Amino acid sequence: MKVLSLVLAVVICCLAVDASASEGVETAVQEARLVASQGPFLPQWDSLEKYEIPEWYKDAKFGIFIHWGVYSVPAYMSEWYPRMMYIDQDTWRGNAFKYHRETYGPHKEFGYKDFIPQLTASRFDADAWAELFDEAGARYVVPVAEHHDGFPMYDCSYSDWTAAKMGPHRDIVGELAKAVRAKGMRFGVSSHRAFNWAYYGRRADFDTVDPKNFGLYGRDIDYLYTEGFADYKKNHWPPHDREFKDDWLARTCELVDRYQPDLVWFDFGIAPSWVASYDQNPYAEHLKLFAAYYYNRMARQNGTAIINYKFNAFPEKAAVLDLERSKMDQIREPFWQTDTAVSTNSWGYVKSQKYKPVNRLVDDLVDIVSKNGCLLLNIGPKPDGTIPKHEQQMLREIGRWLDVNGEAIYGTRPWKRYGEGPTSTATGHLSENKNKSFTAEDIRFTAADDTLYAIVLDWPEGNDLVIKSLGNDSRMPIAGVTLLGSDTPIAWGQRHTGLQVALPSQKPCEHAFVLKIEQ
Repeated sequence: MKVLSLVLAVVICCLAVDASASEGVETAVQEARLVASQGPFLPQWDSLEKYEIPEWYKDAKFGIFIHWGVYSVPAYMSEWYPRMMYIDQDTWRGNAFKYHRETYGPHKEFGYKDFIPQLTASRFDADAWAELFDEAGARYVVPVAEHHDGFPMYDCSYSDWTAAKMGPHRDIVGELAKAVRAKGMRFGVSSHRAFNWAYYGRRADFDTVDPKNFGLYGRDIDYLYTEGFADYKKNHWPPHDREFKDDWLARTCELVDRYQPDLVWFDFGIAPSWVASYDQNPYAEHLKLFAAYYYNRMARQNGTAIINYKFNAFPEKAAVLDLERSKMDQIREPFWQTDTAVSTNSWGYVKSQKYKPVNRLVDDLVDIVSKNGCLLLNIGPKPDGTIPKHEQQMLREIGRWLDVNGEAIYGTRPWKRYGEGPTSTATGHLSENKNKSFTAEDIRFTAADDTLYAIVLDWPEGNDLVIKSLGNDSRMPIAGVTLLGSDTPIAWGQRHTGLQVALPSQKPCEHAFVLKIEQ
């Protein structure tokens, strides 16, 4: 009888918690509707398309993305380990299911939830992180507030499975917001929660089907697919019910209320790639409601608001398009963003990172800025809150380049053409691995007032350079040419073949170099 009473007490307590959470979500949704209805932005596409991108964002050009969560504990394969560990088959990145079972035991006995205590953040220092990002030359910082795994790295009111209540027992996002702003940088958050709906595999011998774990893994809804790895075809994408979408809205609005982010970044879950238009998107109504809430809330606080989206989640004038591991091949209006990582194989920390050369990252930054975009560059901290030394070195190296050449990046706008040269840029989702290295003939242009910057992506042999776009027939009068970072006078002359420049024998910096051309 005592055991039965105890069980009943636990059940009643759980029901009370669920009811309380449900009431909280309902209240948050009502508040969102109220704020959205008061304007100046209404939850309608034509109203949201009156949005204007803040000038600070167009000036900033370079930000830091941070993927840090429970997935950094196993540090295997990628930040998608929590999904792949529940899929009993080989994948394109290895058999995480087999690895997990052999390393940690059966999934019912040791599931993803059991990694949480090892996310200690024992050496996490938000001020030290902010100092590093400032040294890197970043102008804004965007930590992942909640990844697909459903474990918020902030003090979320709608879940007990958070970094504030488990693992670190710290509001990671809150600490970062304070530290980043103290260094004069802008602060944003990212939300990947929309895919939590269908993220985890379900099987009787998994801990994902235990109701007491649904706060992390999501509800075990019978029409979610349960077999194998999703191929992302439309007919395999499970429907999103209103309960989940309302919870998503409540959580995202709470991020706005708690941290007043200058930017909110959304992953693909809010609009699968095959959705033909924003009106056909299953999240459309909730996205319109959130956008109006966010834009209105920040406007009343004299703040700025930016939404990053992928694919067809928003009309292009209502928010800012983000391209994952890909770029544009031409100047794009309106302003846009690339998000990519310092490594090619993972966003979160893993023990076998495949790092990119810093030269490539600098070239990508230049190429993106010349086409009216900005770069959000990701790092992956360790479970104890330390940033890997090599990643620190990479960021500082980028910072040293910006110390010399930053005036050709920050606050600039595209010229009448983005550049010249033989190397083309691959486009399309996740296309960066198709790109070839830039050469000394690849030049990118940026402009500020009466100054044109020609950014040459490699040092030419013989120190002689010809910029074909700036010949006599360009009708661009040139008053002077200098090399940023160098005190050596530059010999130059306009010919019909282009602007001919004799460079000094010594490079002013590593990586790309910049010619400042005064009109």
